[in-house]
Order: sequence, then C-alpha cells, then structure tokens
Amino acid sequence: MEKIYIFGHRNPDTDSVCSSIALSYLKNKLGMNTVPVILSDINNETKFVLDYFNVKKPMFLNDVKLKIKDTDYRKNHFINAYESVYAGYKKMVESGTSKIPIVDDNQKFLSVLSMKNIATDQIEGNTQILTTSYDNIINTIGGESILKFDNKIHGELMIAGYKSTTFIENIKLNSDTILIVGDRHSIIEYAVNQKVKLIILTGNANIKEEHYNIALKNNVNIIRTYHTTFEVAKMINLCNYIYQISTTKDVLCVNEDMTIDEFTSLANKTKFSYYPVISKNEKCLGIVRLSDVGYTKKKKIILVDHNTARQSIEGIEEAEIIEIIDHHNLGNLGTSKPINFRNMPVGSTCTIIYLLFKENNIEIPPHIAGLLISGICSDTIILKSPTTTDIDRKAINELSSIASINYNEYALEMFKKGSSFIGKTKQEILYTDFKNYPIDNNKIGISQVLTPNPDEIIDKKDEFINEMNNVKLSGEYYLIIMLVTDILNNNSYILYTDGCDDIIKTTFNLKEIYEGILLENIVSRKLQVVPQLLDILEKK
Repeated sequence: MEKIYIFGHRNPDTDSVCSSIALSYLKNKLGMNTVPVILSDINNETKFVLDYFNVKKPMFLNDVKLKIKDTDYRKNHFINAYESVYAGYKKMVESGTSKIPIVDDNQKFLSVLSMKNIATDQIEGNTQILTTSYDNIINTIGGESILKFDNKIHGELMIAGYKSTTFIENIKLNSDTILIVGDRHSIIEYAVNQKVKLIILTGNANIKEEHYNIALKNNVNIIRTYHTTFEVAKMINLCNYIYQISTTKDVLCVNEDMTIDEFTSLANKTKFSYYPVISKNEKCLGIVRLSDVGYTKKKKIILVDHNTARQSIEGIEEAEIIEIIDHHNLGNLGTSKPINFRNMPVGSTCTIIYLLFKENNIEIPPHIAGLLISGICSDTIILKSPTTTDIDRKAINELSSIASINYNEYALEMFKKGSSFIGKTKQEILYTDFKNYPIDNNKIGISQVLTPNPDEIIDKKDEFINEMNNVKLSGEYYLIIMLVTDILNNNSYILYTDGCDDIIKTTFNLKEIYEGILLENIVSRKLQVVPQLLDILEKK
C-alpha cells in the first residue's frame, strides 16, 4: 500500500506535530498507510509533550520533490561480478536493455557490462583460458553434475578433435586442462589418469565405471551436457566470470535521491543511454534512462495546521495533496483535482482531529488524547485565547477524562518546560514560533514566544531587537515583530524592528509607543495581530 505523509508547517509547533501524529493514528485505523513527519526540529514544548506521553518523535522529511527513486526505473537490474557472462547477457535480453551494472558481493557498483563488451570479447578475447565456477558452467551449457571437487574452475580449454591415438600421442594434458569430449572412452581414460581439472562430456556421453572411479580418486571434476561438442565450444567462453572480460568502468552514476530536474539536466548534457542508480551507502540499485522519468509516482501528502505553500514543505508543487485539515485563513494552495478540505474556525487543529475520531467512531487511546489536549492547550493558551470556541472546551473536557489528567495543571507544566531559554541563542528563541506573511513584494515576520516569565525576554529586549534588525536586513523583510505572551496574565509585550513605531502604534491604537510596551488582552497572533497589521500596511 502506498505511503502517505502527514505533516504540519515548516516551523512545527505543538498543535501541528500532535495533530499530525493523531491524524496518522486515525487514518491507519481506517486502513490507510500513513506516516507523521516533521519539516524541521521540534521545540522544547513539543519535546516535553512527546516525552510525557511516551510518543516517538516523527521522522524528518526534507522535501517531497520527485526523485529518481520515484520513477519506474529498472530496480534490481544488476549482476554480480562472479556470475557468468552468459547470465549477464540473458538478464539484459530479458529486461530489454543493452547494459547491466556489475556489483561485488556487497552490491557495490564496479563497472557496466554491455552487449558490445560481450561481442568484443567473443571476437578479440582470449578464448583459450576459462576462469569461472563449476555452477556457472552447469547453468550456461545446460549441464549435469557428475563429479564436483572444485567450485572455482580455471584452466586451458582443450577440444578432443583428433582421432584417439593421435590425440593421446600428441596432446599433453595436465591438472590445468579443461577437456571438452564426446563418447571417446580412450581419451576420457587418458584425461582422468592425467588428473585434468575438468571433463565436459558432450552429447550426453556416458563415462565407464572404471574411468569414473579413477576420476573420483584423482579429484577430476566432470560435467555432462546434452549439447554437441560444437555447441559447447561455441558457448564455453560465455561461462567466464564477468570480471574476466573487459567491461566499461568510466561510467556516470546517479544517486536515487537526485531530483528529476537535476537528472534531466544531467542526462541532456551527457547524452548517455543508461545511468546506474546508487543509494546513499553506495549500493547499486538498478539502472535508469532519461525516458524513465516520464513515469514518476508523486508522493501523496496530507497537510495539517496550514494551507499555504510558503509555510509548507519544499517541492510541494510536485506532490499530490489528498487532504488538508486546518483552522487558519485560506491560503494559496491549489490542487489538480478535488480533495477533502476540512477548515474550521476553532482554536486548534487538534480539535478538528478530535471531531474526526468521533465522526468515524474510532476510540481515542489515552496517549493520543494527551497529544490532542497538548495541541489545544498550546494554541488556545489553555482556553484563554479569543480563538477558543465551545467546541475546543468540549473536546478538552472529554479528552482529559480519557487521558486521566488535569489539563490546566498539565498545560502550565508544559508551558513552563517549553519556555525554558537555557542554552538557547537569541536567534533560536526568535524562531521558536516564527511565521511569514506576504505584503506586496515584501513580507513581514511575526514571532510569538509563550512564557510564564516574560521578563526573561524583556530584560534583554535590546539584544532581541538587534537580532530582528539583522534578520530584517538579510531576509528582505519589511517588518519583524516579536510577541512575548504572558500565559499567566493573558497579555503580551511587543518588540519590533527599527523605524516601525507609527505602524505598531496605529495597529494597536496606542497613545504612546516604545519597545516592549504591554498589549493588554492581546494573546492571539492569528486574530488580534495579523489582520489588523495587514490592514494598516495595505493602506500605506
């Protein structure tokens, strides 16, 4: 079953992470194959939540760009260097290709075998020496094992083409001889007494019992085949180990994680017909052609807690969005076909996930209930935010019963652990919960820090203002704001970049303005800051 990724926005907060995990649990109970992921590292608050309910942190997903591994390239199309040339030829014919990567015993790429390599070897190669395995010979000439003492077979090829007396009198055999012979018993007797390496009996020839016993005593390998001597002579060099013939070593390989755009550009420049595909650990996975990239499998994704491209994963335009669940204003994402889009004016995405459990009659386990409580309390500041609805209150009361916790006491501990600034840089604190909003050809950035002790930030406001000014200059921002929200007293302090006093004063209808001024009863970035600020900026 195809995997579906579920994730929140690029700067994951507790609501986005917890709703991703809870929704994945629900979807999997409904028969889907989903995986919750994060787009960057989680903050201290979310770490506390996951540890508290013993839930594993979701894996990191960098992007959903189409890559070589998403194409229908020839996977597992490679051959071991110790297989026969004939095995390589056969595999190329079966797959309809003219090349096949050669690998070692650890599947590491070595070189490429091509039809041209085989043809060149048959015409120009050394046809007198055979270096291969007993089994390779069996498989190539359709042989039957009569006696086997050695796995590796190396020696000089000899065909019994003269009459028996001439052959015995003039041809010297030794332990390095590989003899191809039919039912010529005197030559067979001569060969086993000379302790040759291997006898290949053609035309299903029999071996006399006394000759068999001598071969057994002298460790002579014997193979029998139904093919004629002429047919075996024509096929025998194809038994060689692949590494024995000249193969193409100067080959351009591509990584399975290379994007389709990168591969297309490379293929158009280099013009090779095939490219071996290599994994991160340098194992060969198969072979890809430029024509294969037309058959890509888009990654399927479900978005939670956001519905705009700028807040989502890199490469989202190359993925297939199958569902969106959010509680924010509508963004600019488009889809090629209708999808399930659940958008509700509630305080938290986790509240909507709670409703989905109820609507699908799926029981909510205690650890999932705990995650949903965490998301709701985080986004509504323990139900104090103006974004809070009766649906949020009903959800958190029922979930608290399932999780067997006092949500108010738990949430205070969550905020306390999450707002610890020990060991964090000014930039890390600024970006803990930072969102961008477009305005004309620029953008504004609004950071919100929830803390029971806002003085930890305000006492160092000059340092944070300096950090925001640096970010503004380097990131093409028109304005950056930092809301320091006091979760105990339900208000916020505001810091902002230089030169924006009038904008802040007008936005919040203040009689005076200075850095770190208190905004009473202002706790919601979404309802109490962004709409008013954008309205003022659009009028400028």
